[in-house]
Amino acid sequence: MPKRLRLTRRFPVAMSEDGYRRLRRFASEARLEEGEALSFLFEHFDSVTDPEKLGHRLRLFQGELAERRR
Repeated sequence: MPKRLRLTRRFPVAMSEDGYRRLRRFASEARLEEGEALSFLFEHFDSVTDPEKLGHRLRLFQGELAERRR
């Protein structure tokens, strides 16, 4: 029997405009609500990310973070 999707946690999230647009596009393409799309991505994080590329992209993002915060 499939697990029932219960959105039980709500938390304030700060997100860049680019990130939010991409989330909305993904949710729309997958015919999901934004919360459902986030749940899907985090529940299946290991299978939807490339471990080799993730570390590299994270380091690039962290390197740009100080500039983006201004």
